[in-house]
Amino acid sequence: MASSLLPRGAAAARRRLLLCPAPLAPGPARAASWALSAALVRRGGLVGGRWVETAAAFPVQDPASGEELGRVSDCGAAEARAAVRAAHEAGAAWGRLPAKERSARLRRWYELMMENKEELARIITAENGKPLKEAQGEIVYSASFLEWFAEEARRIYGDVIPASAKDRRVLVLKQPVGVAAIITPWNFPSAMITRKVGAALAAGCTVVVKPAEDTPLSALALGEYTDNANSVFLLLQLANQAGIPAGVYNVVPCSRQQTAAVGEVLCTDPLVSKISFTGSTATGKILLKHAAGTVKRVSMELGGHAPFIVFDSANADQAVAGALASKYRNSGQTCVCTNRFLVQKGIHDEFVEKFAKAIEKELHVGNGFDAKTTQGPLINEKAVEKVEKHIKDAVSQGASVVTGGKRHSLGKNFFEPTLLTNVTTKMLCTQEETFGPLAPVIRFDTEAEAVAIANAANVGLAGYFYSQDPAQIWRVAEQLEVGMVGVNEGIISSVECPFGGIKESGLGREGSKYGIDEYLEIKYVCLGGL
Repeated sequence: MASSLLPRGAAAARRRLLLCPAPLAPGPARAASWALSAALVRRGGLVGGRWVETAAAFPVQDPASGEELGRVSDCGAAEARAAVRAAHEAGAAWGRLPAKERSARLRRWYELMMENKEELARIITAENGKPLKEAQGEIVYSASFLEWFAEEARRIYGDVIPASAKDRRVLVLKQPVGVAAIITPWNFPSAMITRKVGAALAAGCTVVVKPAEDTPLSALALGEYTDNANSVFLLLQLANQAGIPAGVYNVVPCSRQQTAAVGEVLCTDPLVSKISFTGSTATGKILLKHAAGTVKRVSMELGGHAPFIVFDSANADQAVAGALASKYRNSGQTCVCTNRFLVQKGIHDEFVEKFAKAIEKELHVGNGFDAKTTQGPLINEKAVEKVEKHIKDAVSQGASVVTGGKRHSLGKNFFEPTLLTNVTTKMLCTQEETFGPLAPVIRFDTEAEAVAIANAANVGLAGYFYSQDPAQIWRVAEQLEVGMVGVNEGIISSVECPFGGIKESGLGREGSKYGIDEYLEIKYVCLGGL
């Protein structure tokens, strides 16, 4: 058990940070600038309030250095079924808890995250590679979902409907769906969990979380807040104050080899009533097939292929600032980041020139723990190879590399922020999601042409455009076939706003007042003989 890693009552251990600074190695290609404290790395899954270790374990690596951060229990189908049972058994009591009580405990969980945001951010940077400043921003964003849904928990209103007969009264109740399986990606290892779990717990559901194999440590760190066990760990001490009962929040980390088996259990077990998944469209379709057998409630945030349109009327400087933020956040590894730039011919040259200068001046590739870094490593070498493939294909068809275009000297997972021009819609980078620091620019003539190119994709998560023409703004915002539109704005995610896509980008919405509805059933009650 993880609680045995330190002697009981070790007061000093309670005060230790989750991540401890290690001496810096000389040279630009230094190894990990920060290393996880071995004593505080969670190695097991969290099932029914207990840390469960398995015989097999898989490594979690620092994408910047390739060094092993720790080994985590490789949970399989048996552990997944046990977690589902634990969630089911805890569900009745949690669902009956007054909304005010659930609200208070979620609010306390939010406060604990904020009190420990530095430690949690370091975990993200260590296992994901994103710059520490971005990781700190993710923790604040992540915690905000717990705050938001703590407030929404007290606003789950039913309804009274005028009856058609005088001796009847008609009521509508909203009740929790039950156990929710939460399957999350590696690019936002904390926020993607709380955006789902916050809504589920607020609604009265219990959850089983399967985090991405690349970034399980953030999910397990969140689990620290929910464990009632006697432990010397700092976050575990705070968990008792949060009051999330055992079995309400469960985590089953697993390797890539076990993912299919664990995912199948979560999607087919009859005790699971709801699936919430963020990831690729291809994987989403597989999960939908599994979930169909027991007709589960499903919400999915799947792949994107976001267009970023710059019209002639746009303010070029504002468009460049928005492009920089939208494209290169987390080194281009976000589901809503721009994948295709469409720039009208009248402003094309000015935009490209300013964009290239901004990339070279403002973006700095490096280890996420270095203060000046804005671009960390990609998650693994496979991600780098995809960027290389897209660039090679584009250049072979006539595209020009304006800046970047190759791996960075820091290591195999680092890639230079890249800008391409003379791009056409026949190139791979405009047909599929790159998920890396590549900005391909397509020149267009008319508004209709730009909208047609933007809408040609079979996905529709986010889209962006810059214009100073009010009539054009309304036309294009309504015509873009996406679930979210940024108008003269490159960053659109917000806890108050509904997040989700259309077409093959998914089902349902997360965050906002609509997010909690994904975890609620509507029950009609007819009272007769009155």
